[in-house]
Amino acid sequence: VKIVPFKEMVYLPFEDEYRFVDQVPKGTESISLSGTDIRKRVITGKKIPSWATFDDVAEELRKAYPPPRKQGFTIFMTGLSGAGKSTIARILYSRFLEIGERPVTLLDGDIVRMNLSSELKFSKEHRDINVRRIGFVASEITKNRGIAICAPIAPYKNTRAEIRRTIEAYGGFIQVHVATPIEECEKRDRKGMYAKARAGLIKGFTGVDDPYEVPENPEVRINTTDLTPDEAAQEILLFLGQKGYI
Repeated sequence: VKIVPFKEMVYLPFEDEYRFVDQVPKGTESISLSGTDIRKRVITGKKIPSWATFDDVAEELRKAYPPPRKQGFTIFMTGLSGAGKSTIARILYSRFLEIGERPVTLLDGDIVRMNLSSELKFSKEHRDINVRRIGFVASEITKNRGIAICAPIAPYKNTRAEIRRTIEAYGGFIQVHVATPIEECEKRDRKGMYAKARAGLIKGFTGVDDPYEVPENPEVRINTTDLTPDEAAQEILLFLGQKGYI
């Protein structure tokens, strides 16, 4: 068995022909695009030169790998109970409806619990199942080039990473850590859930006797202590604009 070496080919614009790089005469102008360069052009919507590939091939690549503005994406908010996730999610939902470029779905933690996961309790296993269900629905929305806004607590980093991998196979994944401190969350707790947890009346409450694993590198991190919900939503929209999603 003989290994066939891979030789780089380049384009010679003045001669209008292709040659192996080691066959180009010294001083002759040559240009090339790597596979990585072509992928970047496809994803960002930049034109692929006609010398680099057939126009029909370039068109099929653009269909298969649309730029962010034409991709579906998921905004996956995570944070403690009372951090402000649901309020921000509802504002974003309204904004995207106003923009009207893509169908948008809100997957709030409480709503999903009621409609998709009513049989589940609050053990680690059941919490992971609930978050995976949210991730699956979000991946289907993203695959069909819609917008999914998710607002669960999602306390465990491995489960969040699993969902990221699933969704990124189909489109964008924007993790938003709503990093409001627990002291502020407790002040907002009108149902008294934190007080019940600290009194031992509720077991396995995130942030009290069950851990919240802080995201290390979220796309956006927001502390709503000194931000209004509208300002927090605007931070997320600015990020989406910078990345070309809107």
